[in-house]
Formats: sequence, C-alpha cells, structure tokens
Amino acid sequence: MPDRKYRHSGYQDEERREPRRDDRGPAGGGPRERPEGPRGRGLGAPTVTVFRCRMCGTRQQLAGSVALDAVCSSCGNDLHTCSNCIHFDTSRPKECRKPVLERVTNKTRRNACELMTPNTVQEFASDRPVAVTPEGSAVSSPRAAFDALFNKKK
Repeated sequence: MPDRKYRHSGYQDEERREPRRDDRGPAGGGPRERPEGPRGRGLGAPTVTVFRCRMCGTRQQLAGSVALDAVCSSCGNDLHTCSNCIHFDTSRPKECRKPVLERVTNKTRRNACELMTPNTVQEFASDRPVAVTPEGSAVSSPRAAFDALFNKKK
C-alpha cells in the first residue's frame, strides 16, 4: 500500500483478490428451496366470479349469458354491449379480439353480436361480518351501521 497516495482500503487491496463466491444461491449451485403453498397477496383466499357494469361498476346478476335487452339495475345503461364483452380490445382491428365481419361503431350501445361473452372478473369473497342492530336485524348501508352503533335507544 505504500505506492498509493491515500491509506484507504479499496478494490486494489490484496485481501480482495481472492476469487469471488457467488452469494445468490446455495453453495451446491442448485436451485433454492421454495416454500410450499401460494405466494403473493390474496392467493389461496376464497374468490367469487362477478360481472360488473362498465359504466357504473355495479355488480350484476349473471345467469350464463347476458340477455339482448338487459340493462344495468343502477344506471340503466345497456349490458349487451362491446364494452362489457371479454373480447373488447381497443388496440385490435375493429376493436375486437374475435374476427367480426362489420365494425360496431358505438361500443357502449346495445348490439346483436353473437360473440358477446360477459367480461367476468375474480374478486375476493366477502367474509366480513354483517353489522347487526340492537334489535337483531342486519344492516346493509354504512350509515345505518354507524347509526346502529352510536345512537341511543329511544
């Protein structure tokens, strides 16, 4: 080290000239052992398949396929539309993943496409306990649950 200007140890020191050992895996060089079971957020949790309106996000009752005259129970928009279909993709030709003969111009209006498949998603099953009033009846809205919790008996 006398040939260097500063006395700090660094990459040029002789103790570092040993061959490096790769610390990324086990000493044997094989793959690491993986823990058993699901990994990640929510994996293994109970899920439910739901169909939601693309306009308002309200969960809709689905019995196989969507009827041609079906409308959303919340906002009143049509449900048998391209925007509610699993094949809808704005980056594809005619904005559909399936080969269609004619492009549907308005994707949010009702159409008679035979290829329409409802866009269902997997959501976590709700296993939260339902709020109960002092009388024993179930409460559905958050405001009613708040009132049931903090209001005095009359």
